Amino acid sequence: MAKILLVDDAAFMRMMVKKSLSEGGYADATFIEATDGLDGVQKYEAEKPDIVIMDITMPNMDGLQALKKIRESDPNAKVVMCTAMGQESMVVDAIKSGAKDFVVKPFNAERICSTVKNILG
Repeated sequence: MAKILLVDDAAFMRMMVKKSLSEGGYADATFIEATDGLDGVQKYEAEKPDIVIMDITMPNMDGLQALKKIRESDPNAKVVMCTAMGQESMVVDAIKSGAKDFVVKPFNAERICSTVKNILG
């Protein structure tokens, strides 16, 4: 059973990702939710999830900063970044910082499910 950490300041986006994954083969997954990058880093360290799906633009600590902190504490962390159209330069930074993949908002449910399946195996 996969443990999935969803990090996004928008509750609606966390709900949409959870719904997409639940309907796409991860109904038995444990979902942990974080409301910003700082919360995400703390929950990553406490919960040790199998994968993180994280927004780039958030208050307190953005997704790029959170990604770097998570990868410092766990170089094997599997993090997928969510980005809005037009943030391609941030995606490049995220991949260079160790993100495994990215999905573009508004995301396609099939795309997010296939991304998670590819990373978790």
